Amino acid sequence: MMIKTLIVDDEPLALEILENYISKIPDLELVSQCSNAIEANNVLQKENIDLMFLDIQMPQMTGIELLNSLSNPPKVILTTAFEEYAVEGFNLNVVDYLLKPIALDRFMKSVNKAKLLLSKSHSENLTQEDFFFVKADKKLVKIHYTEILYIEGLKDYVIIKKEDGRVIALQTMKSLEEKMPSKLFKRVHRSYIVNIDRIKAVVGNSIELIEGGQTKSIPIGKNYKDELITIIESSKL
Repeated sequence: MMIKTLIVDDEPLALEILENYISKIPDLELVSQCSNAIEANNVLQKENIDLMFLDIQMPQMTGIELLNSLSNPPKVILTTAFEEYAVEGFNLNVVDYLLKPIALDRFMKSVNKAKLLLSKSHSENLTQEDFFFVKADKKLVKIHYTEILYIEGLKDYVIIKKEDGRVIALQTMKSLEEKMPSKLFKRVHRSYIVNIDRIKAVVGNSIELIEGGQTKSIPIGKNYKDELITIIESSKL
């Protein structure tokens, strides 16, 4: 699931740092960056923003005032140089509170928290269908989510590995990932999506699952490991 993000901060350096951090995380898409709350409100009215990085102290309208004015705000991570705003921020049910200067590891921890909350919301909004269709061998093939072990991406097509064989479909990993229930599937590498229920163990930088009665090892990309560990620690497996 691609997460559409918005940065709101009146400090050019803060905007630059957050833009750089966002660029390092594959499933974050920066839709816009604003220097004040008025600009941000206009973007929020036009775009479907999932996650907003919101500075508190800004001219004309503070980040807190903007947040209070929104009837249906996105997930919010507050950013500020002033620690005393933390309690007020959490009273507004924000995802997290980042104190400037923001370190990359602390930024990633906040993003992982937001991803879990967004994944939960996305899963709750899924239809009850437990299958999907892909075009393979000049026909539409029906695949049930529960029979998938993992999906491997190879350039412009994917290999969907099932219990009873595999299906090769002309489709990108990104387009397929957006269709998959995030509650059941997790992208763990630029080339792999795994069925979370099929994970038997995590060993170092790899996942072990059972394929054809044998152990199959799948690599974990460094940009995906933190979120995977967060899911495990949150007892999602």
